[in-house]
Amino acid sequence: MAAATPLLKDELDIVIPTIRNLDFLEMWRPFFEQYHLIIVQDGDPSKTIKVPEGFDYELYNRNDINKILGPKASCISFKDSACRCFGYMVSKKKYIFTIDDDCFVAKDPSGKEINALAQHIQNLLSPSTPAFFNTLYDPFRDGADFVRGYPFSLREGVPTAVSHGLWLNIPDYDAPTQLVKPLERNSRYVDAVLTIPKGTLFPMCGMNLGFNRDLIGPAMYFGLMGDGQPIGRYDDMWAGWCVKVICDHLGLGVKTGLPYIWHSKASNPFVNLRKEYKGIFWQEEIIPFFQAATLPKECTTVQQCYIELSKQVKEKLGKIDDYFVKLSDAMVTWIEAWDELNPGKDSAKLANGSAK
Repeated sequence: MAAATPLLKDELDIVIPTIRNLDFLEMWRPFFEQYHLIIVQDGDPSKTIKVPEGFDYELYNRNDINKILGPKASCISFKDSACRCFGYMVSKKKYIFTIDDDCFVAKDPSGKEINALAQHIQNLLSPSTPAFFNTLYDPFRDGADFVRGYPFSLREGVPTAVSHGLWLNIPDYDAPTQLVKPLERNSRYVDAVLTIPKGTLFPMCGMNLGFNRDLIGPAMYFGLMGDGQPIGRYDDMWAGWCVKVICDHLGLGVKTGLPYIWHSKASNPFVNLRKEYKGIFWQEEIIPFFQAATLPKECTTVQQCYIELSKQVKEKLGKIDDYFVKLSDAMVTWIEAWDELNPGKDSAKLANGSAK
């Protein structure tokens, strides 16, 4: 029997950052083979990355990034998984799913393999409810609905911009937590998806993530991390904080929960501590900054919101360290590069036609 055409086959790209051969794709073959892959090779561009036969992909290394973006390539991190956001920029599809090369197919409690991509698509194609929390979590799932007392005027929900998936086995911990819990593994499968409420930030992890590129793409910048930078391992979280502030402003939703992937290996906590050291201090000021950040109602596109946020980063976080001045400039460069590669594509204006 011929395989059914998967959902969004021609509207979704899978972005994978890597420094090694992509043997892990064999495990994902039943779920990924019919989709287009964008592979962003980090590290030494002269190294050849092998991709298993039968996958439809394009691969970019550092030389390609420099050639395509010219001087603006300075905004793309090197020797850090933040390089993946170059894949978001060159994609021409409406949706993106991004996954790390140490993430394997997980099994649900019944032993069935989880099609993570299909669940992300389900999350992205159903509305979010950031304005009012539904105690049965996602009311758009089969077998769930809005509970008594949920305002009817809010039941339509808002478009979902981001679907944030979770991990079995190795949890996504920072270095101090890794050091004090070296043997901890997550075996807890929670069969739930929920909308993160408006006004609430979250630590976004980029290893199992789906998003609507048309709605939020230009804000999915993973910052300046890794080589030559004083900080690493905050790339996805930085993007998540920016994205959440902009989603709240534009009336868009973020979901978290299912799907799970199997995170196969823990990174070295001592190496991680060196990368995170400054971030662990800085986050105590970065978080209040994002919690207090507001955007003027004149900002009606993601690009406008992001440029405004970059100004506030320079003004307020620049006082903490010069790094944030550099990061603010890189945020502007990122938007300029995005607009060059995606001409005439203003990201969606808000859900209901006016900023909330």
